[in-house]
Amino acid sequence: MLVVLYFAVSAQQLDMIEQRSLNAEYILSRTLKHIELTGVVSVLILLIAIPVGVLLTRERFRRWSGPVLAVANISQAIPSVGLIVLFAVGFIALDVNAIAVIAFVLYGILPVMRNTIAGLQQVDRSVIQAACGMGMTKKGILFTIELPLSVPVMLAGVRTTLTITVGTVALATFVGAGGLGDIISNGIASNRNLVLATGSVIVAVLALLLDWLAGIAEDILRPEGV
Repeated sequence: MLVVLYFAVSAQQLDMIEQRSLNAEYILSRTLKHIELTGVVSVLILLIAIPVGVLLTRERFRRWSGPVLAVANISQAIPSVGLIVLFAVGFIALDVNAIAVIAFVLYGILPVMRNTIAGLQQVDRSVIQAACGMGMTKKGILFTIELPLSVPVMLAGVRTTLTITVGTVALATFVGAGGLGDIISNGIASNRNLVLATGSVIVAVLALLLDWLAGIAEDILRPEGV
């Protein structure tokens, strides 16, 4: 797809406005910034959502799972562009990159947290009871039985979140955090469809690439027989 895009752009006679956005240096810098933001947001989501999801399936904290998921659902229901603008207005003292990261983490945390909880809840209780009967500790049961058996469901949530994050990170341009959204925004502002299409196609290719890599990781990490 990128090869087709390259030849399509190369075949066009670009005016000065298009050349500002459709040159290798600018596209590469915006792409690298987009990947950087996506990576930071994705890592933070995993570091927050998975431990919280595990915690909410423990007997002591189980009663909080409903309220926590409700709050996460609210953040997911708010349009992503509205969420990032809300943070930009409410936390004007923060760095633009921090604003973008916080907003996207809140927006993408739900699928991973929900699937972590669902994956742990679907583990057969009889297996856990048998492990308890063998004298295993709660921590041992969690790490040797529950989490491995939950991997397929958890990874499905991770895969969904990663794909969503690639797309939503394009909105970082609205707070000046950069990324491929800059190219898309330039195309809209200058009414240059070629610029708009170029930015959109690169975002789509990144999302498809990340989804493909996540699919490979899912197959590798899936326990045998599950």
